[in-house]
Amino acid sequence: EDFSVEAPIRQRRSSKTDAYREQVRQWLIDDETAPPKQRHTAKKVYDRLKEEKQKKGLMLDVTDRSIRSLVAELRRELFQQELVSLPLLHPAGEAQGDFGKTIFYERGIKYEGYHFCMTLPHSDAKWTQLFKGQDFECLARGMIEIFEHIGGVPTVIRFDNMSTAVKEIKTYGGRELTENFRRLQCHFGFESNFCNPAAGHEKGSVENFVGCSRRNFFVPVPEMADLRKYNQELLLRCDSRLEEEHYKLQRLVKDLFAEDQSKLLPLAAYPFDACRYVPSRTDNYGMARCQTNRYSTAGHFRRADVTLKVDAYTVTVLDEQMQIVVRHPRLYGQKKESMIWTPYLEVLAKRPMAIRYSGFYEGLPQALKIFLDECDLSGRQQVLQLLSKESQGGDIDTPISLLTKAVALKPTDADSLISAYAFVANKPLQMPKNPVSELLPNTPEYTLDLSVYGQLLGGGACLKR
Repeated sequence: EDFSVEAPIRQRRSSKTDAYREQVRQWLIDDETAPPKQRHTAKKVYDRLKEEKQKKGLMLDVTDRSIRSLVAELRRELFQQELVSLPLLHPAGEAQGDFGKTIFYERGIKYEGYHFCMTLPHSDAKWTQLFKGQDFECLARGMIEIFEHIGGVPTVIRFDNMSTAVKEIKTYGGRELTENFRRLQCHFGFESNFCNPAAGHEKGSVENFVGCSRRNFFVPVPEMADLRKYNQELLLRCDSRLEEEHYKLQRLVKDLFAEDQSKLLPLAAYPFDACRYVPSRTDNYGMARCQTNRYSTAGHFRRADVTLKVDAYTVTVLDEQMQIVVRHPRLYGQKKESMIWTPYLEVLAKRPMAIRYSGFYEGLPQALKIFLDECDLSGRQQVLQLLSKESQGGDIDTPISLLTKAVALKPTDADSLISAYAFVANKPLQMPKNPVSELLPNTPEYTLDLSVYGQLLGGGACLKR
């Protein structure tokens, strides 16, 4: 006889929904040929069963909740028989990259930005960089910063099918790359590997880090004065994770990262300029358009052809000889405007009456506005010419600050203001007193007798000193 333990057989309990199982199953199968937005929901299944019973003068004998459970069970049975994930090995030197959404504040302004993440799955070393967008310029800048930080380039980088890299998915899994991404790949020499469509789990390492980095680095919502400086500090914060133990291999991440580093490609001999060039034509106000945003140029660029050099952080206006006219912080969003007044000061100096109606005037300190209001046209022109001259290097904040300090010295006209500005900007050096050595001998006091001069002059009072 066989006394072995019998294998337990799970017996399915009967349910009132059994009477409707085959009918609901057929409805769900038929849905496969219907448009996605016109398929049965669990509620619609319940309502339809209820209507059919009412036509027969009967009441539906199951609850809405029971039908929901039945529909979920049948859908799992019919459509969700997913294959298990295979545990794969990750060769040293390979990486994964992806973006995630993140809100942050820079100089008090809220941005709905993105953080770019890159992981080395072999060691689980990972880094992130924060940006205001997720276009090619941000992707390339994030990759370059991480490459330079870790001292090399991964041999293979896996991405999803982001539009910044993939122009078209071809038959049999081929990819047509965008021109910019192809240049980036050729410059650094890495191979790109792309997931199947809607298969983000194929780069599970970076998918996990996108959420992990958001919770660990961007909570509470970060606030900073300079995004570039913040990103440099962020790389160092990511480095601190190298001291942790690998989640699976019971080795320090930094030791495994050393194995990754030994397989990295060397950095490129020349820096890669992560930008794009956009031709534009200025309007009557000298404003150049990039997509829906507008950037100021200079006073003599009316209806002129210019080129905009766009990178992750800035937009640089170039003239026809590709010389820099002005550099703006890059605008993200729709229908925004960036106005830098420095190149327009020369025009304002020639039209001093217009200053009160300009945005430049509104941004001046109150004391300086009052002084300009009290000046005659010639005086205003002198002050604006001074500002134009002193801000030639692109820094207008310092001259305005010095002018405000000069106004505090109570000048009576433009000439005295210019003199006060020169005094404030070039204060006399305070020379420290030279220390006297104790080893020097004491000098005896010498008394002067001037009486001989009094006698010579006719016997005046004797003077002694």
